[in-house]
Amino acid sequence: MPCSELGVESFMTTHALPAEDVAVGLERTPVGDEDMGWLGQESLDRYAPEQAAAVMASIRGAVQRCASYTTTSLDGGQTQETASATAAEISADDSLLLRTTWTHPGDPKPFVGETAFVRMGDVILMVQQVADKKPPSDTEKILAAAVKTYRAAGG
Repeated sequence: MPCSELGVESFMTTHALPAEDVAVGLERTPVGDEDMGWLGQESLDRYAPEQAAAVMASIRGAVQRCASYTTTSLDGGQTQETASATAAEISADDSLLLRTTWTHPGDPKPFVGETAFVRMGDVILMVQQVADKKPPSDTEKILAAAVKTYRAAGG
């Protein structure tokens, strides 16, 4: 997977094709002048036995490989990008909080995107926020709600 695709919403189904995939768009209306709201997606991907663990390991490997890189935008400008990962604070077989940033020439404030993952057996739940210049603060809360709903449904 090219480093530039870590922040793209379709990178899971493009590079780690699941046996089943369900995705929904999510949106939270802004509250107050300083709040930009929340826009993103939630997906549930079911993999063949043992494949979900390999997918999580591959994501971690891509993050390590893509810690800092440069891409060329459509207008020919160079964009500096970074990727980092930490464990998400959610009880599951495995979890990961991926943060990507990119800075455009002449604009010192980076865009920040977050994608949170949990693996429960052969299922990976993912919540991804559309990038903004204000760092996300509730990606893990939305993922925790998705996990709770999944478990309540018998997952």
